[in-house]
Amino acid sequence: MTEADIQVFIDGVKRYFENSVSLAAQVSTPYLVNSTEAPAEDFTGIIGVSGGRKGCVYFTAPRAMLQHLLLGLGEPIVNSELMRDLVGEVANTISGNARAVYGSDFMISVPVVVQGRPENLQLPKQLKAFVIPFQWQSYSATLVVCLE
Repeated sequence: MTEADIQVFIDGVKRYFENSVSLAAQVSTPYLVNSTEAPAEDFTGIIGVSGGRKGCVYFTAPRAMLQHLLLGLGEPIVNSELMRDLVGEVANTISGNARAVYGSDFMISVPVVVQGRPENLQLPKQLKAFVIPFQWQSYSATLVVCLE
């Protein structure tokens, strides 16, 4: 992946938060990890990617951040089901925006959502993963991009 490829996903993170809750996310410097070292928080939304590029994109966030985000979106009651939906929606929206850049050959799956910190988040072993950490309000979350 190139710097321009990473920028597509950074822009997607920023755009999601600016458009959904009108409060920008502050993106930190992306870094590389081995597929076995990828971070995970309380909720994770995973998008499989196939076609011209293969791998996955996932968004992972702590429970408190998702609760705050749901309240900011106008949800009067916050529960685990809504947090699972939200983490999948964020992953899907960011991946869908990348698809708009890469074209129809960038095929994305429906989100797979994991509640709780997955012990074995299996990424393609032959690939390195780009970790894009960011802050929103006082919370830290991560977008991980692992693509050929």
